[in-house]
Amino acid sequence: MNILLKSGQVYVKGRFQKSDVLLTDGVVTAFSSDLSDRGCDAVYDLNNCHLFPGFADVHVHLREPGFSYKETIKTGTMAAARGGYTAVCAMPNTDPVMDSPESLAVLRELVNASALVRVIPYSAITKGEKGAELAELERMADSVAGFSDDGRGVQSADMMKEAMLRVKKLGKLIAAHCEDEKLLGGSAVHDGAYAKALGVRGISSESEWAQVKRDIELVRETGCRYHVCHVSAKESVELIRRAKAEGLPVSCETAPHYLVLSDRELRDSGSFKMNPPIRTEEDRAALIEGVKDGTIDVIATDHAPHSSEEKSKGILGSLMGVVGLETAFPVLYTRLVMSGIIPLSRLVELMSVKPRLLFGLGGGRLEIGERADLAVFDLGSKYKIDPDSFLSKGRATPFAGMEVWGESVLTLCGGEIVWRNLS
Repeated sequence: MNILLKSGQVYVKGRFQKSDVLLTDGVVTAFSSDLSDRGCDAVYDLNNCHLFPGFADVHVHLREPGFSYKETIKTGTMAAARGGYTAVCAMPNTDPVMDSPESLAVLRELVNASALVRVIPYSAITKGEKGAELAELERMADSVAGFSDDGRGVQSADMMKEAMLRVKKLGKLIAAHCEDEKLLGGSAVHDGAYAKALGVRGISSESEWAQVKRDIELVRETGCRYHVCHVSAKESVELIRRAKAEGLPVSCETAPHYLVLSDRELRDSGSFKMNPPIRTEEDRAALIEGVKDGTIDVIATDHAPHSSEEKSKGILGSLMGVVGLETAFPVLYTRLVMSGIIPLSRLVELMSVKPRLLFGLGGGRLEIGERADLAVFDLGSKYKIDPDSFLSKGRATPFAGMEVWGESVLTLCGGEIVWRNLS
């Protein structure tokens, strides 16, 4: 099968060049400014749209098995494909929890039956994510992106140290949800002006950064590769910056909502409730600086769909979590690239190149011989985000109604078209 993509602005080795791209049997086989369409089975004129290596999201919740009323493998990967993602790493807080080869087999069957893009699971760190006993880490290592108890922090330092020692031997990484439950304070919003206005206790930043600090000390002892999930606090950014300067094997991610919003924009809606919470303008500025100076390695969505009913109880009563696969690129392109905060090439690094490198997912490069995992966006297309049009079952997004640039028009995974909106 030969597919020719003509006249695209193609991301190659950190730069964009106008080129045609030929794909043969799911592999990139030629670049040129004027490739012939002779012998091609399909030809798509990109008309100067931008062609990126497919994005990789290392932090998503696909909800299956166990919670298919929130999302399914099919709907979640449909949303991923529409968002330009060709690989997603699925968190283990399903039912059953992904904490054994047997539970992984259940997920693998669902993925094989219905996934449109690559799905690489995590294993839980502890059995049932209950924090009482380590999971069967050695039996899971060959099948997972890493180990995470996402949704809960590992409360015991001794247990986290033992997990790190074992994971280090396996050559994998720990992706840590950092949350000291003794320091949380509240349960809905950041401990700031909005919490005071509501008259409720807020979630402290220390509940995040104190566990980041603890775990960095454990990394210093064990040498385990360690990745901090959904960083939201300025203190966490600084701790990670110092750890990197020391040469420790530490990386981190943040999410679009932490880079674009602060608690000044909060509204009494379940679409603004997530864990960790959106914090202050000072925290947002620190995250932006972390993106600019390389402290933050990855932008992940923490795509966490819930039913409409579960998100209908306002910011205090709704469940934690928002969706993000279908909005991440346009929101970040509009707010970070078009405003001059970072160049487009840096955004591609954060969404495609670095997550694939850190997690050993392969790809992230448009080179001859590479698997054809590609995303095409029309950066000149302007529109408003409409949750009713989402392919995900989840509709809760703080970006509803936002005017953005950059529409996804074509996504190929292994050379197969998994999303098309190209005339």
